[in-house]
Amino acid sequence: MLERQEALTFLRQHIHKENLVKHMLATEVCMRKLAETRKEDQESWALAGLLHDIDYELTAENPQKHGIISMDMLAGSDLSPEILDAIKSHSGHCERSTPMAKALYAIDPLTGLIVASALMTPMRKLSALNTETVMKRYKEKRFAAGACRDQIASCTELGLTLDVFVGLCVEAMQNASDELGL
Repeated sequence: MLERQEALTFLRQHIHKENLVKHMLATEVCMRKLAETRKEDQESWALAGLLHDIDYELTAENPQKHGIISMDMLAGSDLSPEILDAIKSHSGHCERSTPMAKALYAIDPLTGLIVASALMTPMRKLSALNTETVMKRYKEKRFAAGACRDQIASCTELGLTLDVFVGLCVEAMQNASDELGL
């Protein structure tokens, strides 16, 4: 299977916007944390998170191809079918049939909500956040409006309450705050 460092190098060859790289790193750590709590393969889940938007810059003007181009880019990468399915399905191109795919779908917009919440704190740091702060922001529909609340709430498909799910992702991102620059 593709090693993390190889995946990160590949990502940086295709993604040039640092904020997008940080989003993908945030998704990686959240996926790893969720895999840990579910006793799933942490490396596989993390790779799905790290690579899920690998085609984003190529498909920005053609979003209906987002996820499809990723499959071409990742062909021959030795990633498992489960990882490829999660990456493809996070953008709505196929049914989310595995826990990994369901997790990626729910985590993707949550990372943006968490970052936006952190930037609204006086310290502008992840360390200033707690679950309650993010949950208050979650309820403000115009705050980080691009973070689809229904997509985040789909965490219930994994048997998680919204509070627990948000708490796990806040903790994961706080633990990676240096790498995320927050």
